[in-house]
Amino acid sequence: MKSRLPVVTKAFMARFWISVMRTPLFRAPGSILAARSGGCGKSRVMLSVSAPPITGTPQPPWFPRRPRTARTSSNGVKNASMSSSARNRADRLRMAGGLARGGRKRPSSWPALLAAGFFGLSGCGTVGSAVNSVVGSNAPPEGQQGHVRGFLGGVVADEPRAALVGREVLSAGGTAVDAAVAAGFAMAVTLPSRTGLGGGGACLVFNRERGSTEAVLFPATAPSPAGPVGDRPAAVPMLARGLFALHTRLPGRPFNELMAPAEQLARFGATTSRALAQDLAAVAGPLLADPPARAVFTGPNGQPLAEGEQLVQPDLGGALSALRVAGVGDLYQGAMARRLVELSARAGGPLTLEDLRPAVPVVAKPLEMRVGSDLLAFLPLPADGGLAGAAAFQALQSGAGVDAASQRGLAVSRTWRERGGEAASLLANPPPLDGPVPALPASASLVTLDKDGNAASCAFTLNNLFGTGRVVPQLGFVMAAAPNRGRVEPPLLAAALAYNANLRAFRYAGAATGQGAAPIALALPAARALLNGSPVAEAVAAVPAPGSANAISCPRYLPGSESRCTAAADPRGFGLALIGGQ
Repeated sequence: MKSRLPVVTKAFMARFWISVMRTPLFRAPGSILAARSGGCGKSRVMLSVSAPPITGTPQPPWFPRRPRTARTSSNGVKNASMSSSARNRADRLRMAGGLARGGRKRPSSWPALLAAGFFGLSGCGTVGSAVNSVVGSNAPPEGQQGHVRGFLGGVVADEPRAALVGREVLSAGGTAVDAAVAAGFAMAVTLPSRTGLGGGGACLVFNRERGSTEAVLFPATAPSPAGPVGDRPAAVPMLARGLFALHTRLPGRPFNELMAPAEQLARFGATTSRALAQDLAAVAGPLLADPPARAVFTGPNGQPLAEGEQLVQPDLGGALSALRVAGVGDLYQGAMARRLVELSARAGGPLTLEDLRPAVPVVAKPLEMRVGSDLLAFLPLPADGGLAGAAAFQALQSGAGVDAASQRGLAVSRTWRERGGEAASLLANPPPLDGPVPALPASASLVTLDKDGNAASCAFTLNNLFGTGRVVPQLGFVMAAAPNRGRVEPPLLAAALAYNANLRAFRYAGAATGQGAAPIALALPAARALLNGSPVAEAVAAVPAPGSANAISCPRYLPGSESRCTAAADPRGFGLALIGGQ
């Protein structure tokens, strides 16, 4: 909050501060000011208790004095020679500032003690921040970039611009969940080959204040089989409601504020990333046969967008704007829902209002296992990528090799899909892998951490690369492919979070993609970081292809050791990892 104190008051406080800085306690070499790095952020000036002894230090008039007792000299004789009148005169001199040797008056130190007490009460606050609280600060207000000084947290995402959007939210004072929401919407614009408004996903959230985790599940499920059928069966879009539900778990900034960066990227254009350019090149033929898709994903020369070219999506920008103003519910039971029912049929994947209205995310308890003194949480069923990741981690923990651990994770997931069962039973008695594992759909992931130690780990998907391969006309987003229709299988969404419940502290967060390699891509970095103490970059680099991982690790936990926190994006991918301060 900006200071509104009168100018006279500010001037008085400035003079007071100058008098404080001139006192011996502040001027003595190595005394009360010491630069150090601590729990509140980057290196800063803090009050230290290493000041010179204050025995006999002059005190302010209101300071309570203990009754004077006779002192014993070095020869054991009590010194009671000073008369009461002499003591009174000496006391008055002390209160006035005291006398130095040679009769020179020395400056009073009580303003320094008062300042030390005042600033000490602020806990993590620095001298500068305490002064700013009185005379005003030049830091931007909350909600604007630069509001947070020092350690911000971290963001790792499969698409660089989305990672930057998440970091901007952290810089403005947002939580890890705020950053995940904003980055999730941004990635729906900048990486529409793997995620988007037409898709879904799943997230884990660590709430440091509670010392616990939650899972938010919002998979893009198939519509009712009783409804109309098209040539490109589409899933029920769940991203908007899913990110709204995620935001409710740890809100900081307003939800509509978090949608704004994605809207601007869609309206005014975003640079085509290497990840998107590679995906476009892989499916350009069938994708660009759809006129709305061709209008979005080709350049002026009619060719698929190349890395560095501008991707402008005005229809998607309009849809995001409408949702920001009217609320995400409009996509499920409002004017936009009715438009989607009409336009989805034109895109070959008809949906009905009966499909849209009841489609709501689920908040569930994660699947957890103990790793030393920490708890490691995975996405719970029906997000069976979490089950597969847990089985692979369990195998690595017991000494299995990477290939064997990967096979175990996939076998457990396949068994659950075919026969069902409880996660605990499947993990206790992992079945053998029977037959080849089919290629699973493309997905995207991100991980966020804020300065307070809250964290989020998410995986998103369209159930196929570019979903159905059709863009909803006038709304501008790619429709996700309906799972379990034709050759489309639900993806293995893989995310994990480690924390210490007793300390209420964050330890590790990871998310992974890569079709059938996603479970081992999730488990291997977690095992190396948590069991072996490997640096997170080294742990992520060990992931076998075609898996890809994003991770953030704080080996000595957060809060309290932000200088040891590191982040890594898979070096074979095209994502971006950001962590640290302004």
